[in-house]
Amino acid sequence: MDSLNDTTWVTTRADLVSCIRQLGQEAQAPSRGWENRSLDRYLEALSAWTNDMDSYFINRGEPVPESPDWGLIAVMLRAACFYE
Repeated sequence: MDSLNDTTWVTTRADLVSCIRQLGQEAQAPSRGWENRSLDRYLEALSAWTNDMDSYFINRGEPVPESPDWGLIAVMLRAACFYE
């Protein structure tokens, strides 16, 4: 994996575990412009992005998922780092 912004590789539970671990490592020294560095801000952003995620998929020309999969959870967790 070249970038944590690329979550397309997350297709299994084991992949998601790896992604979460990598996010945790990055969170120790967030140098990639993280907006939400505290847990409360991160969780608020996660909630907001999850609520607004239809727009993300519509803007990308992709179908809005009806139910989550491992990849969508990874996208949600990554988006919460930056979502305002």
